[in-house]
This record gives sequence, C-alpha cells and structure tokens, in this order.
Amino acid sequence: MKPYVLGIDIGGTNTVFGLVDARGVVIASDSIKTAKHNRIEDYLDELYAGATRLIEANDAVDKVHGIGIGAPNSNYFTGMIEDGVNLPWPTPIPLAKMVSEKFGIPVAITNDANAAAIGEMTYGAARGIKDFIMITLGTGVGSGIVINGQMVYGHDGLAGELGHVIVKRNNGRLCGCGRTGCLEAYCSATGVARTAREFLEIRANEPSLLRNIPVEQITSKDVYDAAISGDQMAKDIFDYTGTILGEAMADMIVFSSPAAFILFGGLSKSGELLLKPLRAALEKNTLQCFKGKTKVMLSELKEADAAVLGASALGWEAKPIETPQVPA
Repeated sequence: MKPYVLGIDIGGTNTVFGLVDARGVVIASDSIKTAKHNRIEDYLDELYAGATRLIEANDAVDKVHGIGIGAPNSNYFTGMIEDGVNLPWPTPIPLAKMVSEKFGIPVAITNDANAAAIGEMTYGAARGIKDFIMITLGTGVGSGIVINGQMVYGHDGLAGELGHVIVKRNNGRLCGCGRTGCLEAYCSATGVARTAREFLEIRANEPSLLRNIPVEQITSKDVYDAAISGDQMAKDIFDYTGTILGEAMADMIVFSSPAAFILFGGLSKSGELLLKPLRAALEKNTLQCFKGKTKVMLSELKEADAAVLGASALGWEAKPIETPQVPA
C-alpha cells in the first residue's frame, strides 16, 4: 500500500488539506479560501494546484493511496454534497467523482462529524473501542455513531445527526435546520451565547460580568471567561448547558449502548464547568441497566490537525469510483 493519504476538510470559510502517513502524522498542510471562487471548477483548480505543490515538496508523487474529504452535508454512499448551505456553489455536487477525476486518485467523502469519529477511531481516543459516539461541540452540534467498529450511515448515507434530536418539545428555540428545540440550539457554542442572552434578560436584577459586553456580541468564550472568574450567572449557564447535553446523551445510550462518548470541539475544552453537570445529568437519567457502563472522554486529536486527520483516515478506505458498464 502507498504510504500516504491526503486529507481535505472543506469548511464554509477555509479548506484545509494535508499529507498524512499511516501513523497519523501530518507531514505537511496548507489551506485555501473556500468561498474565493463562484465556480466549483475554479475552486478545484486551486485545490489541485495547492495539494500538488504539497505532494511534490514532500517527495510523495505516486505515493498517495487515497483522498479523504470531510465536508458539510456530504454523503458517503453517493460521494455527493447534498445541500451545502454554507458553500458558495449550487448543490448537489458530485464532489468525490470530481476530485477523483482531477487527481487520478480514489476518493471517499463524508460529513465533518463522521470524519472526526473515523479520525478518533484511527488515531485518537477511540482506538480499540468498537462502540462509541463522537459529539462535536462547535458552532453546531455534530455526531458520528460507531457500532461494532462500523460507522453508521443509515440506508441513505445521512444517518447520525444527533445534534438535531429534539430536547425541548414546547417553546423550543428555532434551530438553523428550521425546526425548533434541537440539541444544537442549546449545546453548541452559539447555543451557549443564546442562553447567556436569555439569562441576562430573565435575571435582570442580578449582577454579572457578562453585562459589560454588548449583549449581541457575547460568545461562549466570554461565558467561559466569566465563569472562570467566579461569575455565578456564567457558571449557571454551563450547568444549564451540561444538564441538557447529559440528558440527551442518556437517551443516546438507550439507542446504541456505546462504551464511550468522545467530546470534541471548542466547547469541550470548558472542562469541569461543562463536564460536571453533564455527568450528573447522564447518571441521573440513564436507564438502570446501562448505568456506569459508558465513559465520557475528550478527544485526543490535536485541534490544529484534527480536521485533516479525520478526513485523511477516510482516505485509507477510498476505492476507485466504478465506471458504469457500457453494453457492447
């Protein structure tokens, strides 16, 4: 087998790509602006030029086994980006086919949370664990579900959107997906900021360091900084967030009985501010027969490399895209 794979993480703002070896070492990486080009063909030209420079500079010509791509709303089965709401090109896009034809290398594609789970299973905290759920706590809430060592894709390639389970059935917040009450609307970084604005209004007479910040500019990082400084309201916001997440995770256990939850993303770095209420709610709400069987762990992937590593792990299983047989 050739010794390298190319990992490509496509975000709404930037596309990061890197050359990775079988041990999970990012040999070299670079990036381009995703939204720079209005035509997907022009974007692929720039991506090809940048990746080719990287491959040539590291003596990896003809040594790349496959390409793995993590991208929003992408489908592992079809190789399509189904509905790239944050991307500048019309969708659906047959991206795996286009990239494979451009590079002459097999390509596999999945959504970014699934890529993170595959990266964790290949290089990180989930090595040796056959049943786990990866939860990414960033701008949104993503998830990757692994059962018996296999990523769960469902019949259509789109399974595993646990950020969009409903956690508030009545008067829930509007989510970016268009529904109300989704987990993502409460337990993402943007959800924490929304909770802060609600608490500041509901508890109008209570002092808080958060009142020193224009309300629409408050971020989850501001809430974290205030909580670390001892601000009670900020600590209560993390209690509220962790409790909702723990309750949702208790329901997830009933579904697949994972050996572990692995948390990744900026919000997971809040430490015990988030983890203490999360674990308490998880313990309180877990069905008796499952109690004490599921660990809560943090990702072991370096944040700077995680996106590329996750995508690259998919590259090892990339296969040539089959060409339809033309009748003789």
